[in-house]
Amino acid sequence: MNRTVLIVEDTEFCRDTLEVLLMKLPGLAVRSVATAEEALECLHSQEVCALITDLDLPRMDGFELIETIRAQPRRSPLPILVISGDSDPRTPERLASLGADAYFSKPYSPAEVRQKLEQLIDGF
Repeated sequence: MNRTVLIVEDTEFCRDTLEVLLMKLPGLAVRSVATAEEALECLHSQEVCALITDLDLPRMDGFELIETIRAQPRRSPLPILVISGDSDPRTPERLASLGADAYFSKPYSPAEVRQKLEQLIDGF
C-alpha cells in the first residue's frame, strides 16, 4: 500500500524536482498542487502521510496553510516540512511556533529533505 506525500509548490520547476526526489522512495506516492487551497481540498478528500510546502504561495501563504492544518484535530499530527527561499531570520522560529516539523531554506539538500521525511513518516 502506497502512502501519499502532498507537495504544495507554485513553481513548476521546484515541484518537479521534489517529485523526482520523492518518487525514488519505495511505497510512496506523490501528489502535487500549486496552491494552499488545493492542498486543503486534497487533505479533505484523501489520506496523506506528510506535507511539503513552500511559504510563498498565491492567495494563502504557507504560514496560513500550516496554521489551518494544525487547527484541525484530525490533521494536526500530520508531518509538515517547509522548503522556502524566505530570507527573514525569524522564519524558522515562526514555523516552529506554528508546528512545522522541519524547515529547509533554498537552496536545500535533497538528501537531507529525504532523510527527514523518512524519519517523520516512519511513525505516522
